[in-house]
Amino acid sequence: MEQDFKDREENGDLGWAAIRQRFEEMLLNQSPFFFDLDTYEHIIADYTEEGKYAEALQACDLAMRQYPFSVELMLDRAQLLSNTQRFEEALDVLTRAESFNPGDSDILSLKGTIYTLMGDYEKSIEALQEALPLAEEKDDIHYNLGLAYQSWGRYPEAIEHYKQSIQHNLNNENALYELAYCLDLVDELEGSLSYYQQFIDNDPYSHNAWYNMGIAYSKLERFEEAVQAYEYATLIREDFASAYFNLGNTYMHLGKFELARENYKKTLEHEEPSPETYCCLGASYEKMNQFELAIAYYKKAVKLDALWDEGWYGIGVCLDAQEKWFEAVHFLRKALKLDESNADYWLAVADSEAKIGNILSALEAYQQASELDPSSPEVWLKWSLVLYEQGDYDRAVEIVLTGMDELPEEALLYYRATAYLLSAGSYKEAFNYLENALVLNYEQHIVLYDFFPQVETQKALYKIIEQYRK
Repeated sequence: MEQDFKDREENGDLGWAAIRQRFEEMLLNQSPFFFDLDTYEHIIADYTEEGKYAEALQACDLAMRQYPFSVELMLDRAQLLSNTQRFEEALDVLTRAESFNPGDSDILSLKGTIYTLMGDYEKSIEALQEALPLAEEKDDIHYNLGLAYQSWGRYPEAIEHYKQSIQHNLNNENALYELAYCLDLVDELEGSLSYYQQFIDNDPYSHNAWYNMGIAYSKLERFEEAVQAYEYATLIREDFASAYFNLGNTYMHLGKFELARENYKKTLEHEEPSPETYCCLGASYEKMNQFELAIAYYKKAVKLDALWDEGWYGIGVCLDAQEKWFEAVHFLRKALKLDESNADYWLAVADSEAKIGNILSALEAYQQASELDPSSPEVWLKWSLVLYEQGDYDRAVEIVLTGMDELPEEALLYYRATAYLLSAGSYKEAFNYLENALVLNYEQHIVLYDFFPQVETQKALYKIIEQYRK
């Protein structure tokens, strides 16, 4: 029977799924078995791709009993040990592999990668430099050198190696992405445009070059040009999911929400659904005030991943917009539980709690938001407004003044202080803040009229404002 299975395996009569099932059955029954090296390699790769590192290591150990001198299996084992952060054990395996096959570029490359993960960048670079002249695919070695220098914080060297990687293989997507990231860090994105243009001039049909030029334009906030670059990328490669996704994001920045929605949907046509894509789709519908459709996509996101806080937050925001505040608080607090350091979540919770009359809960949430993001004018304005509406003018003024300490150039805070002080009857102090507000931003003085809807009061305010302007 065992020989029959072996013959069928060698003749290709068994699919990989059947072979793996057979392997697992024999393992469970502790039956003796024998597979060829390629079969073991495939079983190990299957487990690794599924993130089942313990099972992959077990298969690797069994394979090495039958093929104790296989350098390929040693590399597999070292990689698996590295994946589980057993770095020293992985290096021991690679040392043994080197004794059988000294000067192997794959061994040296993996050793370099492990040293990078360990934070020993000098040893990493030494191993990778040794591998470079020996390797057939030099783009991968340059890419790993770039990662080592990048992790070390030496971005100019990282950039140089990413460029070398791309010169050897224009389609190395990882190198192109990391290059854009490093160029952004060292504020050289503008200069990178000519670099990408050189590649496009040499190969106008490189979808990756167009895609990365789009990334550069996006980070420079040159969104119209980013759209053009991403569209070229999708014309060249019609199933380019990442380009459609970035195109969607770019249209969101441009306020073209229908086009954003269309491109997020194209993303889903060419790759498996993800919580991120569903959330972006939800956001595009939300921006068009199609809240039920937005909620449907946010729910799809959290169904895929219940820990995806942005999905819960999106549902809460849409419910708040529909004035379903009790329901909104429930979902916003689910998001907050998953990320308590997010100031936007605290602010949204505070707003909804205030709307249903839970003033104490709202004030506590505003305070948390202010501690996490004191540079947000919205936090200070909304927090103080709740106190003002409760008739606590003194505390409302105090909150606004604290906001001014954080944001001394924010005119809206000065106008708000003016409104609160006028309501409290502190006219002299109010006009001091009004003068500062008018100097900072005269046009915004109209916000005062929201607090004083009476026509006579508005006329009096207008006369005073005109005097200060003169």
